[in-house]
Formats: sequence, C-alpha cells, structure tokens
Amino acid sequence: MADHINITRNARQINVVLRSPEPVVTTAAVEAESQPFHAKPLSQQGQFGEIMKELDRMIGLDNVKELVFEIYALLQIGNYRAEAGLTSGSQVYHMVFKGNPGTGKTTVARMIAKLFQTMGVLSKGHLIEVERADLVGEYIGHTAQKTRDMVKKALGGILFIDEAYSLARGGEKDFGKEAIDCLVKSMEDHKNQFILILAGYSEEMDYFLRMNPGLPSRFPIQVEFPDYTVDQLMQIAELMVKEREYVLLPQTELKLRQHLMQEKQNNEMSFSNARYVRNLIEKAMRHHAVRLLNSNTQQPSKQELMMIRPEDIRFDKK
Repeated sequence: MADHINITRNARQINVVLRSPEPVVTTAAVEAESQPFHAKPLSQQGQFGEIMKELDRMIGLDNVKELVFEIYALLQIGNYRAEAGLTSGSQVYHMVFKGNPGTGKTTVARMIAKLFQTMGVLSKGHLIEVERADLVGEYIGHTAQKTRDMVKKALGGILFIDEAYSLARGGEKDFGKEAIDCLVKSMEDHKNQFILILAGYSEEMDYFLRMNPGLPSRFPIQVEFPDYTVDQLMQIAELMVKEREYVLLPQTELKLRQHLMQEKQNNEMSFSNARYVRNLIEKAMRHHAVRLLNSNTQQPSKQELMMIRPEDIRFDKK
C-alpha cells in the first residue's frame, strides 16, 4: 500500500499553483505573450479543501484518499487544458466499492458527491441510497419503472446501491436481472448526468461483476475498503467519545481493545467495523447514564458526567 498521503498538504500545494500559474504557450499564439489563467475561483478551491479535510479526518482509507485526490487533480487539470484551448474530454466515473459493513463506503460516496458538485461534474451533488427492495418490483414491468424512478431522483447526483450483488441472486427468472438491464440502459440514456456506485462485500461483488461480462468495463473505478485494524478501531472509538465530550478511562480502553481483538477473530465475516464500535460506545453511554442516576450522588460532577468506566462497556446483545 502506498505511503499515507497528506491530503491537506496536497490541497495546499494545488492552491499555490492556482495563485501563481505558469504562462501557457499555444501553437495559435506563438508570437503572443501567454496569459496566466485560473481554472476555478479560489472560493471553490476552498470548498475542495474542506471536503479533503473531512476525508482526511477519517481513520485509514489511504487508497480511497489517494483516489479522491487523483479525481480532483484530473478535473482541475482538465479545466486548465480547456482554458488553454486543449482537448479536455470527460471520463466515466461509475464506481464499485468493495468491503465489509462499517468500512466507510457510504460516507465516502457522500464526499465524492460533494466533490463532483464542487468541480461542476454533477449539478446537484446529492446521494440517493437504495437497496434491492427499492429497485425490484413484484410483477413484470414493475421493476423497470421502480428503477427508472430511482435513477430520475439521482440525476445530478449519485445513485448508491448497497448490497448490489443481491440483484443477481435469483437467476435468470428473477426480476433483479431486469433492474440490472434497466440500470445499464440508464447509464447510456443519461450519460454524464449521474454517477452509479455499486457497493457490497468483496467476494460477492466480484461474482456479481463476472455474471455480466459487460458490467466491469462500465465501472472503471473499483475500490477496496479494507477492514479496520484493532488500533484503527480504537482511534475511531476515541474520536467518537471525544466528539460526544466523554472520556474513556485507561482500564476502559484496555477492556474495549481486548474485546475488539476477540470479536474480529471470532466473527471475521460478519464483523461490522466502525459500525460495531459506534454501537458499543452508544450503549456504553446509556449504561453510564443509568449508573449515574442510580448512584447516591444527587448532582454528578463534570468529571463523572464525562467518564466512561469499564463497567459501562458491556457486550451483551441488548
């Protein structure tokens, strides 16, 4: 894996280039003095910086951060080329996100939608998140209509289909195949008007793409979202409690780390990563609240209101 990319630094470097661009000489103006140009107003560059800061705050995902910056660089240089009188053709940005639950796929899709709206690729930059039930109907013709309706809602933004492989589970007679055919047709009918992102488990998505030979070429960007390590999950937990103005005691951190190690080992296929950590933290907050109310202290101190103790971290199924 490539070294971690300092997105903020790269964005800052791009801004420096935008403020002092080199003169551009074209064949049509050999004898004229070339004039510098700006591809985008600096206010839009600031919007991009905010998007990248938000992405950079996410734990891990180095390959995803690199991809987003590559897309930004391509779009920005495309603007430079257009203003210099050079050809700047559009690319296909339909994507496949592969990974287990809780690895940040939906969050990253929302950030990409914002990026494309900022750079003028998408007119609205919204995200429509759907699953099989939103696309597949109960009788012939129903599926095509439902799918077209969802595509219509996504125009100007991103249509994000979670567990997309479920569309191909029923075989040739299943209405899921009709949804796939309708999506493929919509990608042609509404070219460059929306972006389709298919998401799901890595193995299932690979199988899904193999079932239709024409699908892989329609999704030139395929991204792996790896599971978080225990260290990364602990960083995520610390961020969550900090945002909520709580504190984990050292003993609490140790208990949580040991549990996460065991949970990842025992439930490798079903472990839900950051989502699992979020559920644990929110459950600990509820137990913390009950503990304080049941204590003899009439008015808990500020420290007590913030401190999550080991007994607040419970691993029952409630």
